[in-house]
Amino acid sequence: MSGDVNTQVQTAYQALVDDAVAQKAQFDQSPLPKIHIGMATCGIASGALETQAAFEEALADRGVEALVHTVGCFGHCYAEPVVIIDHPDSGFPPILYPEVTPGKAKMLVKLFLEEGDPRFEHIMGATVENEMIPSVTEFARFNREKRVIMDRCGRIDPEKIHEYIADGGYGALVAALGDAPEAILDVIEASGLRGRGGAGFPTAIKWRAARDAAGADKLIICNADEGDPGAYMDRTLLESNPHQVIEGMLLAALAVGAKQGLFYVRAEYPLAVRILTLAVEQARESGLLGDNILGSGFSFDINLFQGSGAFVCGEETALIRSVEGFRGMPRHRPPYPVERGLDGRPTVINNVKTLATVPTIVEKGADWFRSIGTADSPGTAVFSVVGNVTHPGLVEIPMGVTLRELIFDICGGIPNKKAFKAVQIGGPSGGCLSDEFLDTPVDFDALTRAGAMMGSGGMVVMDEDACMVDVSRYFLDFTQKESCGKCTFCRIGTRHLLDILRRLTKGEGREGDIEQLETLSRAVKKGSLCGLGKTAPNPVLTSLAYFRDEYEAHIKEGRCPGRSCRALTAFYIDLDKCARGCDACVGCCPVEAVFTTSNRKKGIDQELCVKCGECMVACPPEYDAVVKISPAHLVPIIERPPEKKG
Repeated sequence: MSGDVNTQVQTAYQALVDDAVAQKAQFDQSPLPKIHIGMATCGIASGALETQAAFEEALADRGVEALVHTVGCFGHCYAEPVVIIDHPDSGFPPILYPEVTPGKAKMLVKLFLEEGDPRFEHIMGATVENEMIPSVTEFARFNREKRVIMDRCGRIDPEKIHEYIADGGYGALVAALGDAPEAILDVIEASGLRGRGGAGFPTAIKWRAARDAAGADKLIICNADEGDPGAYMDRTLLESNPHQVIEGMLLAALAVGAKQGLFYVRAEYPLAVRILTLAVEQARESGLLGDNILGSGFSFDINLFQGSGAFVCGEETALIRSVEGFRGMPRHRPPYPVERGLDGRPTVINNVKTLATVPTIVEKGADWFRSIGTADSPGTAVFSVVGNVTHPGLVEIPMGVTLRELIFDICGGIPNKKAFKAVQIGGPSGGCLSDEFLDTPVDFDALTRAGAMMGSGGMVVMDEDACMVDVSRYFLDFTQKESCGKCTFCRIGTRHLLDILRRLTKGEGREGDIEQLETLSRAVKKGSLCGLGKTAPNPVLTSLAYFRDEYEAHIKEGRCPGRSCRALTAFYIDLDKCARGCDACVGCCPVEAVFTTSNRKKGIDQELCVKCGECMVACPPEYDAVVKISPAHLVPIIERPPEKKG
């Protein structure tokens, strides 16, 4: 880039920065209290819109002045709706409040904003006795994390581009506009960045292949087709900080020589689609997308394509077929998409998290990025941790942190004093790892050696009550339904695997089923074309490797050790614990299977019981009289007394 053009770019960008800083300063320098409300899907689903309305109504009714600021996801998804109140005149640091209902919002306006009482009992992590309020950064969710991708999530309003620019956004792009494309490729290669979509393929190799491919009409696609059960990392990033992903696409386009970009987003993500559409429009209006960006001579624009929700369309070639208007089905490679992709054009396809990482690498350098994580897996990993864990939500950790630290130290461990049994890593095609792997570092290679995989970042934690046979059945049911049907091994093999697992969970196991599961699983992995089929048997193989005794119990004893399979489980009332006269279980039973004995204690009619478990939920914890046991152990059976006539 010539000196005159570079000066023009810097001048145009500085004008954007000056305007953004001026707008942001009106908010930051205001002496009024600031109420930050998390408004990603997790917050809205928990009632954040109603909480916002309650704050605004209470402020108006009481004549209190404060600024309401909507932001993205804080990561504390278990505590939504999450609100941070920064009250400069109170003498307190910014305070994080969990589970802020409309009623609690009105209370905080009156007692805190108006009267100065922060209500210690409602503050996350506060010590009421010592009246100590922890800083937001002291929570395990933050102080044990290393936020690179999620750094701005929960800090900025994703619908206001000036907040991203005022925080340094698009600065990496402006710096790169003055460099040769080779410089961007060099820094990405030196950083060791690997794709965050699951495979962990080196990003620089993919980009160089696209740059060297024949044809000038090249394309960048952001793969936001997130379909793993329990995974919502990509969705949250797009809802909380879309401009960082757009900037990453711009840098990728500079590196490979692309002029057009495409977001492939699930239609089931309406909030992400709306925010991303707005972000693209704002970037275009600001001269950061379109023709002659900031006067640099570089042109690049982005469109959106809404996918219909097929899990297989997360695979590159199936995604391309979907965009072209065909049924999403993978094809043989080579040629790879970087050689001949969408409409025959060289196409780079990167995950949301991969592209969101690029601006920070370009800004801070490869050495900085390599200082985080491990030698072969530098940087951070974003996980959505769900299941039987005390503090589920989004976590960004340096690669190399152990599963034990992630599950127990950061996410609070297993609730209800239950023991840890397994963790499913890598989505429905990942592996189920037992407690012997808790000290395994979280990185691409270590997880693969353990029999799992990094995947896109979904993590399901299971406690002692989980049945690993049923867990395998659940994930096989998902992948079997999502199979596109192109490969015989995947289409028919996963069906046979699922049929066997269903029989096992019904107590209909046969000798030889375990060997059949192993043989079929290896055949499906070997004979399938794409990653869906090649990894679909992973839950079966890993659970067989680490929990084989549970399969044997289902087959040889007709027993479910986790007391999870309905056909192999019965609900029973312990008469020694049952409270005389308590009718909690009677009122909740949908089929009137719970009856009262002559001494006012309760029993369950096993012929009527549908095993819904509502009686166990309804039983007061001080009694804990309802237990789940194997039907074979249901002795003595209490018979329902005869109905009185008349």
